[in-house]
Amino acid sequence: MRVRMSIQTRKEILLSMKEGYKKSTPKEKRKIIDDFISIAGHCRKYAIYLLNKEDKHITNVKQKKRARKKKYDKETLEALLTLWHAANQICSKRLVPFIPDLLEALERFGHISLPTDVRKRLLEVSPSTVDRLLEPKKKEINKGVSTTRSGSLLKKQIKVRTFADWDDVIPGFLEGDLVAHCGNTVAGSFLNSLVLTDIASGWTEFFPLLKKGEADVIAALKVAQQMLPFILAGLDTDNGSEFINYALLEFCTVENITFTRSRAYKKNDQAHVEEKNGSIVRRLIGYDRYEGLAAYNALSELYATLRLYVNFFQPSLKLIYKKRDGAKVTKKYDKAKTPYQRLLCSSHLSQEEKDSLKRQYKILDPIALLKELEKLQNNFWKHAWQSPVMTSVDNKLDEKNHSKNIHHETKNSLYKPDNKSQLNIRRYRSTKKPRKALGVRTWLTRPDNFKDAWGKISTLLEATPQRSAKSFLEELIKENPEQFNMKQLRTIQRRIAQWRKEQLNINHKKTMKNISTENKVINQYISLTAHSAMRG
Repeated sequence: MRVRMSIQTRKEILLSMKEGYKKSTPKEKRKIIDDFISIAGHCRKYAIYLLNKEDKHITNVKQKKRARKKKYDKETLEALLTLWHAANQICSKRLVPFIPDLLEALERFGHISLPTDVRKRLLEVSPSTVDRLLEPKKKEINKGVSTTRSGSLLKKQIKVRTFADWDDVIPGFLEGDLVAHCGNTVAGSFLNSLVLTDIASGWTEFFPLLKKGEADVIAALKVAQQMLPFILAGLDTDNGSEFINYALLEFCTVENITFTRSRAYKKNDQAHVEEKNGSIVRRLIGYDRYEGLAAYNALSELYATLRLYVNFFQPSLKLIYKKRDGAKVTKKYDKAKTPYQRLLCSSHLSQEEKDSLKRQYKILDPIALLKELEKLQNNFWKHAWQSPVMTSVDNKLDEKNHSKNIHHETKNSLYKPDNKSQLNIRRYRSTKKPRKALGVRTWLTRPDNFKDAWGKISTLLEATPQRSAKSFLEELIKENPEQFNMKQLRTIQRRIAQWRKEQLNINHKKTMKNISTENKVINQYISLTAHSAMRG
């Protein structure tokens, strides 16, 4: 009979028996095994295994595991952080293909100087490794308010263009959209940002608008014609009244610009520009409310620097093809490139236009652009509209947050393994709403193949509860091979395990009920016996 004892006591008994077990004859070993089984309650094979095992596996002393040597050390991580912050904290699949060009640009302006081994590891790093190394640094970005109001005129005169109609497009066909800087309310007048994204290259331009109107949009498009490195050949917008109007239609007709629109309530038709709204404008500008000429001028200065940094130093991926196989969708993307690199690879730009872009790229310093963006952000954020009650409180919070984010400029290289702080692109605070509690799922996501056969299985289980699930499935396959196969083994195993658990609960309840009945009878007998003794 097995005696209940602690694990430590069992280990001590095992150690004492092992000393004589190794020196004993086979006949004596059998007796030692029998004694150990009777005391510990183990099966025979496991008892033999424990008696033959090394002492270091039995004692409480934990053996030190040989640690795998890290390939990407602290120095490599610090250099990767510098590159990641210089690239505005983009995802790994966009960052890794851009590392050679970005590293060359930072070294050209003396912002970074790496040892040979660190540089080699950075050029060999994979996107999955970058995700693992940078995981603690990543944050989420909140969402804003939509202010798009559909235009009721001219829809029949403007051709619809969906997301599937952009095949084999050349540079010059742009998607346009407005981003409202209205804060929590759309009442009154507030600033808007016109975002124009080239479909072929991803080249993006940003223009602030004092108000949401057709005249402001047309004025911004005239400026865009002068700033774009290619001819504005097409414009695709949503159905907002600031775009669907006679004035913009006439402007596009005179300038030979192909004017198209997306389908109503189909944001995916403008997926290219919608992505830029979130990853660039909302991330760097924020969600506050801005009004007036002073905020407009500050935003204009910010966008003048932002366009250079985004178009020359922010790589992006382009979808090559998408394949659907049932519910599974497989997507294939090309190598991440910046809009500048895509324009250089295009055969639709003249050599003179490409040379002009190359000259502009050579004089641009990504770190200097980032510092300038931070300075312009501080200047622009001062114009955010605040209620009189919250102004003093917010000012204290801004001063506190600003003091944490300041990094001092030095003449030395930005690559300093001893420093934990690197360049940091600040984002607006995001309000994380608590996730709703999910209820218990009571529905099936696929047909139940064992529904008709379960009655037979449960009957056989009652007769032979020790029978394995695999034997039931093999029998079902022989009877109906078209409906059942061995891939359903795990399903029937879970079903039988659940049945056994329910039967165990039922038996336990019956046992407890019988014990309660027996106790009740015993108490009545004792009461009657005591009463009879008192009468006698």
